[in-house]
Amino acid sequence: MEVYTEILGNTHTPEWHEKIFHHDIDVENIFLDQWTAQKSRFLGKGDKNNEYPIALTRHSQIADGDIIYYNPEEKKAVVLRLALSPVLVIDMDGLSNRTPEDIIRISVELGHAIGNQHWPAVVKGTKVYVPLTVDKKVMMSVMETHNIEGITFGFQEGTEVIPYLAPHEVRRLFGGAGHESHSHEHIHATIRQ
Repeated sequence: MEVYTEILGNTHTPEWHEKIFHHDIDVENIFLDQWTAQKSRFLGKGDKNNEYPIALTRHSQIADGDIIYYNPEEKKAVVLRLALSPVLVIDMDGLSNRTPEDIIRISVELGHAIGNQHWPAVVKGTKVYVPLTVDKKVMMSVMETHNIEGITFGFQEGTEVIPYLAPHEVRRLFGGAGHESHSHEHIHATIRQ
């Protein structure tokens, strides 16, 4: 059985889009969930029930539309498709003109808001990326309730965020996002003297 070790191209580039979609090529898609998409070695199952052992070089970063097999004579291609959840993107660039004290205070407030929910996060430049771990409405409600000044936030598709991140950051962001998140209750005790 052949092992697929390299990405040949991507269907989102003009060259490969032309080759695949304008020449009557039969495409078999392998849909990857968040957990599998951050791995470099896995057994992919195509939407035509064929199995593809994939062993990319370590620290490879898979992108939606990556092509692992292409044969124009057979008129066949195998394409990886990512099914990543959206990501809450918090932009802190608006803090750049603030005093160091304001930046520290606002950063701690944001850290408290995210940490209190046990949401994983990746910081890259002035942006904080938080994977969707609960309903979007809940995440937006938490951010709106905290009303942290000087930041903006909104959701982006996971596939749009990946190009800005290193492979280890992608694993940190999406590696556990498919698993159940948990909630907790705070217990406040009064100590009697």
